Amino acid sequence: MVMTHGLVALLIVLIVIVGSILTHRCEEFMIGGSLVGAAVLFKGSFLTQWCTMLQETISENVWIVVVCGLFGSLIALLQTAKGNYGFSKLVSKLCNSERKTLLTTFILGILIFVDDYLNVLSIGACMKGVYDKRKIPRETLAFMLDSTGAPVCVLLPFSTWAVFYASLFIDQPSVQAYGFTSGMKAYLSAIPFCFYPIIILLIVFLFCMGIMPKLGGMKKAYKRVEETGKVYSDASRKYNHENRAGYEEDGNIWDFVIPMAVLVAIAIITGDLLLAVVLAIACCMLMYLPRKIIAANEIFGVIVKGFADMLPTLTLLVLAFLLQKVTEQLNMTDYIIDLAQPLLTGSLFPMITFILVATLCFATGSFWGMSAVVAPIVFPLGAAISANPVLIMAAIISGGAFGSHACFYCDATLLSSNSAGIDNMEHAVSQLPYVMIAAMLSIVGFLICGFIV
Repeated sequence: MVMTHGLVALLIVLIVIVGSILTHRCEEFMIGGSLVGAAVLFKGSFLTQWCTMLQETISENVWIVVVCGLFGSLIALLQTAKGNYGFSKLVSKLCNSERKTLLTTFILGILIFVDDYLNVLSIGACMKGVYDKRKIPRETLAFMLDSTGAPVCVLLPFSTWAVFYASLFIDQPSVQAYGFTSGMKAYLSAIPFCFYPIIILLIVFLFCMGIMPKLGGMKKAYKRVEETGKVYSDASRKYNHENRAGYEEDGNIWDFVIPMAVLVAIAIITGDLLLAVVLAIACCMLMYLPRKIIAANEIFGVIVKGFADMLPTLTLLVLAFLLQKVTEQLNMTDYIIDLAQPLLTGSLFPMITFILVATLCFATGSFWGMSAVVAPIVFPLGAAISANPVLIMAAIISGGAFGSHACFYCDATLLSSNSAGIDNMEHAVSQLPYVMIAAMLSIVGFLICGFIV
């Protein structure tokens, strides 16, 4: 039964992925996939159980819903106060070419490393107007945001990702037996072998410098801008309600910089992103209301509208988490691990671990969840066949980073496309060639290191 259900879950995910890519419509496929999975699990009562699972999904992820919604409110306040226009005008003077604009985004992505949500949403708010002025496709901005979100966070030991993986690894007996006395020491030893985040960041840097060519959907996006002047496609028009000439308007840069500084500082000091965004909104109110930049009877309307603007993305997130819950109950993870076990040898094990974790994270959109599920399985298996635990750790980290970056219905990809103001599938397809190049090179890296480390 487990094998049958696991195969069904895998087929459901494959159909959702292929159908979404072909039609550029993922909501319908995710709803349909979760309903089919519920029908397999619960037979005649599937609709009732599906509704129950939907309620559970929303309640389990209410933090993400509130944080992302309030980020929308903060961005709406910044736009209404025109502080982002002041920031964009200043940055536009510095970013007077495409290369400088891309490099600035890249550097900001590295500097704001504490959390991938904070990275993606804050930089998108900062740079969107600059990209429009320089006539750089929004697909490029989304690619830059997504590629410097999780990949940067996993390489620096001060991020939420580092804390998660360090605590996960130190609990494994084979990691302790290797001589590591703390999770952070184990994590730091794995960073040089985290091939996927390292390679994708190198690709992004080469892209910024004009060395990496425009490929696939990205090439089409640049051609669209060249021929029509449109920085986003007609399909993405619904995500862009702001004034298209906004970056030409006057605005006080401090009305943008001070709330954003409060946001980043509080997030770093407390580690509480919800508290940070609430205090940033409070800062906006304290700055804007006395100066009548936003009228007292309008400010809560702006906050509500900003929250509402995030609803399309939040809907996709909830559907992604629901599909993940269904595939978990269908035991898809156990099924894929059972398929991979006959291929295990000590030298090949790190490479297979990367492929396994990357596949599971891509299929489910759950990179932390899948890492937590897989770790207690792969470490004992690796110890039994004398595989290097440092490479195993790096493979798990790299697989999680790949899943966060590549899965078109995971939170990082959805938030990157939303922050850049483009259709999610356009973002996923336009960055796919670069994702696949990094993945293939990572496989080669783990294969070589499996034999020599």
